[in-house]
Amino acid sequence: MNYGGQDYSVLEEKIGYKFKDKSHLDIAFTHKSYANEYHITKVPSYERYEFLGDAILEYISSEVLFYAYPDKAEGELTRLRASLVCEYTLSQISRSLNLGDYLYLSKGELQTGGRDRASILCDLFESVLGAIYLDGGIEEAKKYVKTFLLDDIEGKAMYHDAKSILQEYSQKNIIELHYEVLKEEGPDHNKRFTVAAFLNGVKCEEGSGHTIKNAEQEAAHRTIIKNGIKL
Repeated sequence: MNYGGQDYSVLEEKIGYKFKDKSHLDIAFTHKSYANEYHITKVPSYERYEFLGDAILEYISSEVLFYAYPDKAEGELTRLRASLVCEYTLSQISRSLNLGDYLYLSKGELQTGGRDRASILCDLFESVLGAIYLDGGIEEAKKYVKTFLLDDIEGKAMYHDAKSILQEYSQKNIIELHYEVLKEEGPDHNKRFTVAAFLNGVKCEEGSGHTIKNAEQEAAHRTIIKNGIKL
């Protein structure tokens, strides 16, 4: 990959924003491992952009929730915001936008699946947000967050408590719920598990993650969405 030579036109069309200064995107997609390995000194890694994006994300999501839920107390709003900006949700959005395809990574990170690692994809959502803010201002940043994160607040918020919601639903309706590990892949330092949720012995949805717990959480969330189970 030639540093700084990527075509971002497809990405810009997806996110609905055209950058005036493409170097913001170069920085937003530069992992520190790449900067270290190739001695990229003029362009820092995305960490500063992620730091800025994280703060902007907290502000935008707080403002939207404040006006959307006028009857919720501070504690409820805090929990709702935390469930929205969790690693799973942000990494899923990054996957849908194929942000990992643009990532500058070291050879070692590439070999260990860095492009699809949830923690890195979560970082990318925030670093791209920081880049949008620096290039286009707060209104463009708000459009990005509202379009991809705050389009379905209650649906996305379910993930945080997905297993407990599904457990409560199964107990209330006298349904037997259990999870099964279907597949285990990868080396010890980069395991990936695939788990399925079963209701009354019938396989529902699958989930995957680097821990069994995360895979179960995703399987529960997908089962909730598929069956229209409410909070």
